[in-house]
Amino acid sequence: MFRKWFGRNNDSKDTLTVIAPISGKVTKLEDVPDPVFSEKMMGDGIAIDPVEGKILSPVEGRIVQIFPTKHAIGIQAKNGVELLIHIGLETVSLNGEGFNIYVSEGEKVKQGDLLVTFNLNFIKANANSSVTPIVITNSNEMESIILQAANEVKAGEDPLLTINK
Repeated sequence: MFRKWFGRNNDSKDTLTVIAPISGKVTKLEDVPDPVFSEKMMGDGIAIDPVEGKILSPVEGRIVQIFPTKHAIGIQAKNGVELLIHIGLETVSLNGEGFNIYVSEGEKVKQGDLLVTFNLNFIKANANSSVTPIVITNSNEMESIILQAANEVKAGEDPLLTINK
């Protein structure tokens, strides 16, 4: 009842701050050169053009999926927000080469935990792009997704998104 009068409490369990999982240049999802992401078929989000090959957990939560080809990882935050981090475009065809995974499905993670490392030069040479979409796969259940980042972000340090459930 009071929420209706005074608005949403930003410290609520319904508000999630997503920290940048990778360092690099922030790019609109609409500008990603792949229609699956740019047309938001998998959900809304943002992308980062990486400057290093290291993915950190953007939230506290649980690993719900690791693709066999190691190019993508799914995380469910404690409040139910589902995030997919997809390293590069058309990287599934690399069959896991150039990627190292440091977590397993079902594992609980804290914000900033190391999830994946990858050889950025190898990805740039062998994939369509190194741009890394971060997608909220259940974005249709969210009230709002607000970009917090400037043009460049540092993994594990800079807020990327605020999501209100």
